[in-house]
Amino acid sequence: MSVDLGIPSIPMKPIATRRVSRRIQVGSVPVGGDAPVSVQSMTTTVTSDVNATLQQIAELTASGCQIVRVAVPSQDDADALPIIARKSQIPVIADIHFQPKYVFAAIEAGCAAVRVNPGNIKKFDDKVGEIARAAKDHGVPIRIGVNAGSLDPRLLQKYGKATPEALVESALWECSLFEEHDFRDIKISVKHNDPVVMIKAYRLLAQQCDYPLHLGVTEAGPAFQGTIKSAVAFGSLLADGIGDTIRVSLSAPPVEEIKVGIQILESLNLRKRGLEIVSCPSCGRAQVDVYTLAEQVHAGLDGLKVPLRVAVMGCVVNGPGEAREADLGVASGNGKGQIFVKGQVIKTVPESQIVETLIEEALRLAEEMGFDVDLDDDDAPGPQVVVG
Repeated sequence: MSVDLGIPSIPMKPIATRRVSRRIQVGSVPVGGDAPVSVQSMTTTVTSDVNATLQQIAELTASGCQIVRVAVPSQDDADALPIIARKSQIPVIADIHFQPKYVFAAIEAGCAAVRVNPGNIKKFDDKVGEIARAAKDHGVPIRIGVNAGSLDPRLLQKYGKATPEALVESALWECSLFEEHDFRDIKISVKHNDPVVMIKAYRLLAQQCDYPLHLGVTEAGPAFQGTIKSAVAFGSLLADGIGDTIRVSLSAPPVEEIKVGIQILESLNLRKRGLEIVSCPSCGRAQVDVYTLAEQVHAGLDGLKVPLRVAVMGCVVNGPGEAREADLGVASGNGKGQIFVKGQVIKTVPESQIVETLIEEALRLAEEMGFDVDLDDDDAPGPQVVVG
């Protein structure tokens, strides 16, 4: 017999009011204004290898990437841009360093935007007028990307190092040069490898302009360290309403960057949540193997693209409450588990049947909600796992 506990649905509200910014258009993706925060990454292939680059872009697109950046350090890379920009399913941003001639090549190639790093482009300030005219004629926005590792030498001399103030002054100076030519389709980033410096820089920048901001912790590190740094930095800023696009920079395959970025946004209710598995960390009260249960449920539902919260709990203290609050859950103890669906206890099953039952119920709920229950999509981000 089921027990109706009358649990009300809780609306998913963003954590903060978004900072007011001007809106630009990066290909098909609106950025800034009231547009949702978008997730982007960067290819790791040699851009001149068109097939490999397009293959990686396709993998990123399947994982949820909305904007992709490609490096253009050589003429061969610039020559590859027209076909890449034309065949990519998502907007392509050309990443330009050192040679201003590649900025014009990227604009002519049909790229959705161009990222320039003024600190390391030769005589960049002298080229701003030409770049502004070309970008305006083609409707191409410019991202002014200031990095701590390639700050303008003049500002390094003034501040001694890449302080938040130095990063912001660099970005706003370059913006002012574009503004002199009546060009304002600009997005700004002021990246640093230290999350504390990066947070301070973006907060300072947000107070001094209304341009959309691209968030990034540059050179964040290997997957674990980089994920922590990015989550801390992005969480702090997005919780203040600051940030319009994000890129999680990891020493890992680009698809992993997208998975982390999406889950950061979902955690802050800035994106509709997908499948989320809530599980307890286990303790002396646990009467079942919570670790194994959670991993088996995670593996069984991997690839399910449906907004469900599944709770896998191991004792009678927090278990019933957490399972009741989830869309689907189990409160385990004494070799058995109470199965909850939408706040109702629908059955009690032996421990050996918990995983099978949860997977069956999850698929049933997904079908009722009109979702495809094919779990064979290897490119789909896995479910988010939250340990209580």
